[in-house]
Parts: sequence; structure tokens; C-alpha cells
Amino acid sequence: MRACGVIVVLTALLCASASRAETLNLLIWEDYVDQDLIDRWTEKTGVSIRQINFDSDDARDEILADPGRNIDLVIVDEGGAKLFGRKGIIEKLSDVNVPALQDYAPEWRKACADYGLPYFWGTVGILYRSDVVTQPPASWQDMMRPAPALRKHIAMFDDQSEIFVPPLMLLGASVNADDTETLKAAFGLLKAQAPFVLTYDYVITSIQDPALAGDIYLALGYSGDQHVLNKKAGKAGLWRYSVPKEGTLSWLDCFSVTAGSPRKQQALAFLNFIGSPEAAAANALALNMPTASGPALRLLPDTMRADPEIYPPTETMEKNQHPRELSVRSIEARRRIINTLANFQ
Repeated sequence: MRACGVIVVLTALLCASASRAETLNLLIWEDYVDQDLIDRWTEKTGVSIRQINFDSDDARDEILADPGRNIDLVIVDEGGAKLFGRKGIIEKLSDVNVPALQDYAPEWRKACADYGLPYFWGTVGILYRSDVVTQPPASWQDMMRPAPALRKHIAMFDDQSEIFVPPLMLLGASVNADDTETLKAAFGLLKAQAPFVLTYDYVITSIQDPALAGDIYLALGYSGDQHVLNKKAGKAGLWRYSVPKEGTLSWLDCFSVTAGSPRKQQALAFLNFIGSPEAAAANALALNMPTASGPALRLLPDTMRADPEIYPPTETMEKNQHPRELSVRSIEARRRIINTLANFQ
């Protein structure tokens, strides 16, 4: 019995050691989760989080498709949640495996198609250096037909959805347009803008390139990116964010667990942790981002809830459009357009 007891103790110790050695691989945008929360999780569970950053949906999809990367958790947009869920790449979620989902409104959960925890939401807009661009951009015209002083000072974003938001909104068209004539007109605006573009890389990536950083004054990006840019610049308020008067694309990111994760239970537990009211509020406060959790929203300070750069006014949101899954034809046409833009710089 004594020997048996020793074996039981040794087995328990080995299991505990294995648990503490576990690492979850998280595929996520850079600076998109509060490191203090991750540290708290690791201290509490012994399970560490390894972040793998991507800077475009295409890059994320390529990594997610590689089984050798052993991804456990991933940030996808609402379209990606539907697509990857339908393909069996990400796990179906419910109140049973992620109890924290009960705190999220039905419309948020529906947007993630029950394949993700509603995470952060926001808009696509114009990021600008307030020390150079002293007049806040009010229209997509300021980006697509820029002032001469902005020549080679604009950072666009060669994502097949986001790069078309400015021209399509100026044309009064749907951001999900796939007809040839509309995309051709959008191409005309992008081609005319190209001589003013310094880079087509995502601004969070390009700002870290010493050869580009000092020359980017205006950029296409997401609400919240200004806080990351200011952090990297080490100067609060340097970068600001504006939603043009014509309206824009509203987005929602979903936090998902991969169906093939060998550490699925730990991944689901982390999702439940990050989605809890206290953690979701702390995450939103640290990143200056709008949370999709109702109880977490009530925990945030009034000053944050009243900040229009974080929670845009209703009249702004009413003009916005929402993404839909693009047709194969539209994706192919958009990629062809993007691939030719460098020829006009």
C-alpha cells in the first residue's frame, strides 16, 4: 500500500508538472490583449500563452491553415468565424463549454455564428499624426484625393476588404460590392491615389520599420490603432483617429478555439477567463477598446464610455456598413487590383 501511495503521489506530481508546462498558441493581432491578464492567467493555472502575431487576414489564414503551427486560439472577424466554423476549423461554442458567453447579447453571439466569443468591435477609419496633420480628416476625400504635402506620406492596407472601404464609400457603393463596374471605379480612385502612398503594409507593421516610421502621416487602419501607435512612439496623443463623414465599415472580432487543438479544454478555459466581466473590462481599459460584454461595459469608467474615439455616437454608427462574405469572383478581382497598385506609385 505504501508503494502504491508513492506511485499515486509521483503520478500526481508528474501530471501537475505537465499541466504547468502547457503552452497555448494564440494567433492574434499585435498588442491586442492585455499582457497583465495573460500573466494573471498563467500564475493562476500554470498554462502559458504564446502569442503569434499576424498583420492581415490573409497572413492569419495562411498560418491557421498550417497544421504544423499547432494553433489553439485565434482572433477572427465575424466573416471568418462563419467560414472557419463551416469548414470545421474552429470549435462550436455554447454556454456549456464557455459559460461567460451568457454575458453577451444575442446579436453579438449571432455575429460570431456561435464559433467565437465576441471580443472587441470598432470601425475602419483614418489615423493621422496630429503634429503634422493639424486639421482632423473629415472625409475619405482627405485620404483618396490628398493634399500635395501628403505625397509619399500615406500608409494604406492591402487587405481585400479594408483597402476598398475608402473608394467604395466615396462612390456611395456597398463595401461588399462585387460587380465589375463598381470595382473598376474603385480601382480608378486607388490608382489616382497610388503616387501619394508610401506603403501598402498595415500601419502597425510599417511604423516599426525605421525607413518608413518618420514619413507616415496618414494611414488607413482600425479604431484603437492610435493607442498602439502612440505606445510605440512613446508619445500620448500624437496619433489620432477619425471616422469620415461618409461612413465606414463596422467590424467585430471573435475569439475562437481551434477544433483540432490538442489542448482544447485549457483553450476553452482561457476563453472563459478572458470573457468574464472583470477580465473583459480590464482588457478594454488597458487597450482603450470597446468591449462586447454588457457586464464589463458597466464596470468601465464614464469617461471611457463617453469617448467618441472608443464608442462612436449613434449618428456615426448609423451610416456604417457591415461586412458580408465576399464571393470568389469579388476576391479574385480585388486581389488583382491590389497586386497592380504598386505599378502606379
